[in-house]
Amino acid sequence: MSQTTDLALYQQDISNLHCIADLWRFTVSALQQADVYFGHGTDNAVSEAQALLAHVCHLDFAQLQQFAQARVLASEREHLQVLLQQRIEQRVPAAYLTGTAWFNGIPIMVDERVLVPRSPIAELIAAKFAPYVSQPPERILDLCTGSGCIAIACALAFPDAEVDALDISSDALEVAEANILAHGLGERVVPMQSDLYRAIPGVRYDLIVTNPPYVDAQDMADLPDEFQHEPELGLAAGDDGLDLVRTILREAPEHLTEHGILICEVGNSMVAMQQEFADVPFTWLQFSHGGDGVFMLSRADLLTYQQRF
Repeated sequence: MSQTTDLALYQQDISNLHCIADLWRFTVSALQQADVYFGHGTDNAVSEAQALLAHVCHLDFAQLQQFAQARVLASEREHLQVLLQQRIEQRVPAAYLTGTAWFNGIPIMVDERVLVPRSPIAELIAAKFAPYVSQPPERILDLCTGSGCIAIACALAFPDAEVDALDISSDALEVAEANILAHGLGERVVPMQSDLYRAIPGVRYDLIVTNPPYVDAQDMADLPDEFQHEPELGLAAGDDGLDLVRTILREAPEHLTEHGILICEVGNSMVAMQQEFADVPFTWLQFSHGGDGVFMLSRADLLTYQQRF
């Protein structure tokens, strides 16, 4: 499709579209014709149109279905077209346009200071990390917290746990703190600025969960335009994507309790991990709802192979 055709679709007069269902169908068509990239909280045009329209109409997803035949206001049509223009012309992810992403069923405020939450680790949290965690952890570390989504989800999954949320970016921590307070977790989730473990010398955790930057140089160069709106600090990790992961692995034993475990996401860089550390007994986790590149290691294994990292 030509760019001219794309623009013509979402900029045309839509005053004859009267109900939510009309605008939903229109938005799906516009997104599909424009060939935008999905992957920031949604993976298809129908879900992304739903997110945009729910925001415009101030409805949740269930209400959007319930009121599908309800008439919309002219101001709502106009607002939707403005968002579509930004989504299609500027390739802004929908979560940044609405200011909200969903992680493990939890609303998370987002803007361009943080990555849009999309980690398969959400599925592990929903299962309370079973069978890898045999009893509720008392202390949890979310390393490279970004928006705070993993820290918040862990705190909600384990109501008696204390959670530290570390990130090197002060901008990201402002977003994380706002999310922590919005979920009423200010007494149990502590955001801290830190270059990996530097701010917590000697502190140990039953569970370390981390979704660090892991995109290698080649993938960074090939990312769709939507990723240009995300902070590069949260994505790029050197030529092979493992610049931070090596340090995380090497220093993890000093921050885990005796039976503690590390859960780490490396995405597409799992290939580089498997090649460089072929002898390390990573447990690569499987997901029912999609996603890969997440491994588990016990403190005992981390100590055994510490010199390899």
